[in-house]
Amino acid sequence: MNASVADSNKLKQLLSWPRTVVMGILNATPDSFSDGGRYIDPIAAVARALEMMAQGADIIDVGGESTRPGAPAVSQEEELERVIPVIRALRQAGIDTPISIDTYKAETARQALAAGASLLNDIWGLQKEPDMARVAVEYGCPIVLMHNRTEAVYANFIQDVIEDLRETVRRAHQAGIRDEQIILDPGIGFAKTYEHNLQLMNYLDRIVSLGYPVLLGTSRKSMIRRALDLPTDDVVEGTAATVALGIAQGCRIVRVHDVKAMRRVADMTDAITRHR
Repeated sequence: MNASVADSNKLKQLLSWPRTVVMGILNATPDSFSDGGRYIDPIAAVARALEMMAQGADIIDVGGESTRPGAPAVSQEEELERVIPVIRALRQAGIDTPISIDTYKAETARQALAAGASLLNDIWGLQKEPDMARVAVEYGCPIVLMHNRTEAVYANFIQDVIEDLRETVRRAHQAGIRDEQIILDPGIGFAKTYEHNLQLMNYLDRIVSLGYPVLLGTSRKSMIRRALDLPTDDVVEGTAATVALGIAQGCRIVRVHDVKAMRRVADMTDAITRHR
């Protein structure tokens, strides 16, 4: 059994438990809105991954392109130069925690899986590069399909988001991706206004009802910073509120920067919701 298959099975096991899965963010970028430039060096990346694992991270999510508004696009070559050495270094350090690759580029996904990643995290839900689906089929790995659009224009916001995700699932099925590979992400902060994001936080259970594990990524996002009128590095409590609300509505994975605090928030919310 190769590493990718073994890690995919480990992730399936994690999702079968009642405990919320915590995904720790590891940005190998110079310009991410929160921690850009801190973990480009593989040695620093390994140290950060080990720290997050000790704090309770179940998955390490490696990304090489900032998705903050206005961030410049990154070439295929540049993205590969950022993420592949980090993924290899994590594996060479003996880290056996599942590694996610945060990319919408099929070739980056393919090389990342070959280097030791085991989960694809596509912020464009197969819309940018349909070959992403072929990579997921080839490796049989889980894939996060996020809701996204080129513009925040909707006729009926919540219903449109639900229908967009249904269409994404149909696209995945047509390409040969199996139901057990699919994880959905509502795409908080992507092609949505401040009001859209707040509204969507109240309807996460509608996305959960589609029948797939749901990943929620709200950590330190502008929705929280604007609501609290606080800087990026001072919104841990705001992030905690969104994490707890998401878990209470059935989200199974939370993608976070502050692993120690959010692990505790998740465990407490799990303890409450198990006793409904």
